Amino acid sequence: MKKLISRIAAVSVISAGIYCGIAAVLILMGKPEAPTPDPGGLAFDELLVDYTNLPGLQHYTARDGTQLSYRHYPAQSDNVLVLLHGSGWHSRYFLSLAGVISSENLAQVYTPDLRGHGRLPARRGDIDYIGQLEDDLAAFIVMIKQDSPKSKLILGGHSSGGGLAIRFAGSRHGQQIDAYLLLAPWLQYNAPTRRPETGRWARAYTSRIIGLTMLNNLGIRYFNNLPVIEFNMPQEVRDGTETLVYTYRLNRSYAPRDYRKDLGAIKTPLLVIAGTADEVFFADKFESVISQYTDVQVKLLPGVKHLGVAVSPEAISATRIWLKRLGQP
Repeated sequence: MKKLISRIAAVSVISAGIYCGIAAVLILMGKPEAPTPDPGGLAFDELLVDYTNLPGLQHYTARDGTQLSYRHYPAQSDNVLVLLHGSGWHSRYFLSLAGVISSENLAQVYTPDLRGHGRLPARRGDIDYIGQLEDDLAAFIVMIKQDSPKSKLILGGHSSGGGLAIRFAGSRHGQQIDAYLLLAPWLQYNAPTRRPETGRWARAYTSRIIGLTMLNNLGIRYFNNLPVIEFNMPQEVRDGTETLVYTYRLNRSYAPRDYRKDLGAIKTPLLVIAGTADEVFFADKFESVISQYTDVQVKLLPGVKHLGVAVSPEAISATRIWLKRLGQP
């Protein structure tokens, strides 16, 4: 019996060694192709708007004591809308949408700069552990509830920010949310909604991601600070506040754990807005995919692109109509 146990132990050690060796090779070799001068895919010029009336940055204290930034658009309303920005950017581009919503007193709007993003993050493109963005958002909501204890809380997000909102819904904090507004949300790399070719804007270290996932399955997280995705943003929209590289732990934290289960946790009103000209997603598939797991209302905007869904007059109008109806019996 002792010999058998020793053999089993030896086989297990060898198997673990081979497993880790394969993961190490994938991590070391998993880099994308060299960047191209043309980012392709996304119409970044839609974000080149007048930011003269942009609210100043304020700060709240996260659970680890870090000061994180946000913008606040006040309104005389019991509705509070929190909007989560997409990959590579920060809260500034919600100015048009948040400005209209607050000025019409449909909701006061908060737009946080997620950890690792914004003007002066502690470590650009990185966080401390997988799931920290959820914990930051939970702390942010505590602050909001202290200021507006009777408010109806609506969580919204664009692109990856929509993915984070879905992830939050499936977390232990999700029961705090009264409604969800998702603008062309990221579900998963292999979800039916994602186009197979999305331009050259995002370049993932696919093999490295696989290798790091293998190590994380063993509880090995030491290498989670390695970069796994790069964003090729055109020079004309860069101003030093963009975030062009994400580590493994930030990238994982910015998307649903399992979009099916996380969507299934949503029991409150859910609106998804997407443009029919979206370069990243098949807009017409959102309803059929999401409705398998939760009740959803989908609004498709003809001719609107992926970034335009966060700033276009059509998206603003659709959001206004939904917010007005949200409080009706």
